[in-house]
Amino acid sequence: MDTATQPQAAQPEKPEEQQSFITFDDFVKVEMKAAQIVEAEDLEGSEKLLKLKVDVGEESGPRQILAGIKKHYSPEELVGRKIVVVANLKPRKMMGHESNGMLLAANDPSGGLNLLFPGDAVTPGTRIS
Repeated sequence: MDTATQPQAAQPEKPEEQQSFITFDDFVKVEMKAAQIVEAEDLEGSEKLLKLKVDVGEESGPRQILAGIKKHYSPEELVGRKIVVVANLKPRKMMGHESNGMLLAANDPSGGLNLLFPGDAVTPGTRIS
């Protein structure tokens, strides 16, 4: 039998991309806030991390956040910028330093990283919803 006329075996279907849904109650637990970067520096010994001090509108003052954005942003271009952070993330130690939050960013198709900037009119500590 000619292989060109043989029926081809059915190809297994690719499983559809699975979405992981959360409930509304889960979502409202995430505390996203506007913050202003007051200090930024390279984290010595790390190729990816920057050490940031961010004002999240708290009486206790700025908090430290470590962010893997060194390949995309220099410390100098970040100081003074407003960003969006997850403010109620459990603290995490990285390279001997504690990080108290997480920045929100979007990946672009070319491999770049774009921080979310809420705009100058938004004050540090403003809840993002």
